[in-house]
Amino acid sequence: MTSLADGDWHRLHPASPVLRGGIFVFALLGFVIANLRERFVDVVFGIPRQSGDPLDEIYERGAVGWALLIAAAILIVILIAFTLSWRMHTFRVSDESVEVRSGVLFRSHRQARLDRIQGVNIVRPLIPRLFGAAKLEVSVAGQDANVQLAYLGSALADGLRRDILQLASGARQPRPVAGESVPEAPLPDGDPAEIPADTATAAHAGRRQALNDYATSRVGEFLAPELDPDAAPPESVVRIPVLRLIGSIVFSGFTVFVAVAIVALIVSVIVGGSEWLLIAIFPGLIASIGYYVSRFTKSLRYSIAGTRDGVRVGFGLLTTSNETLPPGRIHAIGVTQPLAWRPFGWWQISINKAGHSTNDGAAGQAATTVLPVGSLADVAKVLELILPGFALDEQRVLIQHGLTSRGGDDGFRNAPRRAAWLRPFSWRRTGYAVSAGAVLLRRGVLSRELVLVPLARLQSVGINQGPVRRRLRLATARLHTVTGPVTATLGVLDVGEAVRLLETVTAGAVASAESDTSHHWSRIGPDPAPTPRPASPVGPAAAAEVTS
Repeated sequence: MTSLADGDWHRLHPASPVLRGGIFVFALLGFVIANLRERFVDVVFGIPRQSGDPLDEIYERGAVGWALLIAAAILIVILIAFTLSWRMHTFRVSDESVEVRSGVLFRSHRQARLDRIQGVNIVRPLIPRLFGAAKLEVSVAGQDANVQLAYLGSALADGLRRDILQLASGARQPRPVAGESVPEAPLPDGDPAEIPADTATAAHAGRRQALNDYATSRVGEFLAPELDPDAAPPESVVRIPVLRLIGSIVFSGFTVFVAVAIVALIVSVIVGGSEWLLIAIFPGLIASIGYYVSRFTKSLRYSIAGTRDGVRVGFGLLTTSNETLPPGRIHAIGVTQPLAWRPFGWWQISINKAGHSTNDGAAGQAATTVLPVGSLADVAKVLELILPGFALDEQRVLIQHGLTSRGGDDGFRNAPRRAAWLRPFSWRRTGYAVSAGAVLLRRGVLSRELVLVPLARLQSVGINQGPVRRRLRLATARLHTVTGPVTATLGVLDVGEAVRLLETVTAGAVASAESDTSHHWSRIGPDPAPTPRPASPVGPAAAAEVTS
């Protein structure tokens, strides 16, 4: 364990208040630059400045001393507030939870239980990276239950994440870290007789060496991969080529919206002669360019790999982020293919989890997106990581049929022909399969989708009929999981198959819940005698619901 996981209270990085309030610093700098720009132009280019400059007004009124006094007072107040905020913001990591105390006038105390941790995310924004700082966020099951430590030293954040995941896994003995050793003190080069004896020269050389080391470490952090070689394989199992990334952003719903807006603008200007619309909408078009650039930079350096503590997903060029999803924390998986992506064979993978990170995911999308864009082979690799039981050839074939098959005898129990009255185009692709402790739901013909729900994470299952479906002897089935972008529903299914699905999934969920040990994935030594597990709002359930 590191010194930050010893159960004592610790403080954050000394620059944390400035980094958290960085927007105000930039606003202040912008105000100063805006007021000095005309003076700068006058000095550099000799262009006379206009009257009304605030500095000129202060000088002409003889209030320079008062202005400096007020500026000094404001600066002192800000420094005192930042210092108090830093001293009153403490955290500790014990064997049971992560706790954070903060606030000067109004105190708050947040606590995240280790057995409810859904993921640990480390975000390194551009400005904090210059200071060697990072933000660690512990994602916990529950509404607004996340705990953030902003900011920590970059190396300390990596070590603390490792310790938190170790404690959450049930292990209490320290794990060996690859390459962890005490470095020997470097010996000076050359003859000892030639080493300068002057103390000032030696101190200057030491300061210069420290500055070089600091610059080297910052450059190393900018160029280092998101996957920690001590905890994950050095290579990502999936790489996103730059051209594919650009294509996925261009062929998106936002591009369709922009194209429609441009066409409408051109038509309105030509037909109606409303040139003012061009001036009104032009800033929005400029903003759309910034949106594309942001999505592109946020998806660069995407990486995903398996670690001893789960799946780690990293991405980002300027602001980097990498999150570790412990085993058993993924409640549903959705693999989708928009119509515009079909000619290229691209797919996207999203997940449902009990805790949601407050930071955006890859490509600026939700943090529940684990694969922004990938080929069919990439999808298979990612699914093998997040569903280890689906690594057999039988499951690979089933997944391929769920993604690309048009229906028929392909391992899925599909909707009957009479379902075409309600789903005239997609009824052939509407069906389900149960394999290796998971339920697979297939649907959609224009936008293809395959949903996988681990039975151990299932909360309940329900089937229902309305008057039209009752007349057609059809039913709707829904598997209930935690809230997220993935919805596990089948709109049309034969009523007999719906009952069979209800019985099969209910029995499988009970059996999987009893044998599930993913909540303590690294327990050292033999497990004690099994004890009944308490009910949890995010745990599995065998509840069944039938409505008509």
